[in-house]
Amino acid sequence: MNSVNPAPATTPANAQRVLVLQGGGALGSYQAGAYQALGHFDFEPDWVAGISIGAINAAIIAGNEPSKRIDRLKEFWGMVSSGAPWVPVPITKGDRERSLYNETSAALIATFGTPGFFTPRVPPAPLWPKGSPEAQSFYDTTPLRKTLERLVDFDRINDLKCRLSVGAVGVTTGNFRYFDNVEFNKLGKRLGPEHIMASGALPPGFPSIVIDGEHYWDGGIASNTPLDYVLDMETVKDLLIFQVDLFSARGPLPHTMLEAAEREKDIRFSSRTRMNTDKNRQIHNARRAVRDLIDKLPDHLKNDPSAVFLSEAAKENTVTVVHLIYRSKNYESGSKDYDFSHVAMVEHWEAGVRDVHRSMQHEDWLERPQSGETMVTYDLSGEENHPTKE
Repeated sequence: MNSVNPAPATTPANAQRVLVLQGGGALGSYQAGAYQALGHFDFEPDWVAGISIGAINAAIIAGNEPSKRIDRLKEFWGMVSSGAPWVPVPITKGDRERSLYNETSAALIATFGTPGFFTPRVPPAPLWPKGSPEAQSFYDTTPLRKTLERLVDFDRINDLKCRLSVGAVGVTTGNFRYFDNVEFNKLGKRLGPEHIMASGALPPGFPSIVIDGEHYWDGGIASNTPLDYVLDMETVKDLLIFQVDLFSARGPLPHTMLEAAEREKDIRFSSRTRMNTDKNRQIHNARRAVRDLIDKLPDHLKNDPSAVFLSEAAKENTVTVVHLIYRSKNYESGSKDYDFSHVAMVEHWEAGVRDVHRSMQHEDWLERPQSGETMVTYDLSGEENHPTKE
């Protein structure tokens, strides 16, 4: 996890720094590697927002002092990837052999669970009484609560040392909800392990989590990224957002059923960052047009209550989104998000490190948007990872 040589450090833009982490199960070690590399470039987030496995990574980051975060992330990912230690001899011979290894590892995890995270129900769900929590999921996530309590300092989170936002979906209402330590603090409430677990309670594998009488499932069911929430909640301060996604919306045409299953999952859980940023760019442009129009009004109309209201509503910040996307290897399939093998974990972690160092070669990404631009998005796309600005 430390094999990539670091590039010279640089200084991020003078803006509130936000780390946005998508859901994606076992692929989440890519986010841990990306965070490790971002630290080299003096990027310590003021705000971490996550969904599902992104919520777990986010809680570990926000719930520890900066000097301890990497060690805690390594401890978590080393623990959950220790359940499939078997490494076959032909693992380096080619994609076919590696694919067989990945599928075998994923099957073992599905059968036996993974340490510190989830274990299969015994007896299985169909044998439990109808309506009981045990009858609604294949696995028991009690180990995850103990892991979070050990690795995350929730007192630090609730002391607002770093903003933390995680998303989940109400099972009976279908409504999306964010659990946010800053918003909770205003209400005199505390954020705890149950909120992180709710964000990652993907059915039918994991059971719903009850909070204040409501059952919650994985936020990825409704939206697999917290980007919209961040943009909605902060409209005054400039933002520099690193969004780390684990599924790519773009990909090749599948040729087999396994490839089709993987492609379907990628599309379903990809964050649609371009769609989100296009929508928000339109909103920013509309605000700018309103300001320009108000400036052209005669003085006696500028003080009209409607003009004053619109002038206040049209205030805006500048937003830079740097988008990092994990892109699957040829030997990975639809089981990649539950292949918690140590081999896969290390590969994903190191890919996150490499992609950050590659992106940081373009210093203009860390500059404030030019006059007239209120929101810009940078992306690593294509086989050669050429940067694109949108």
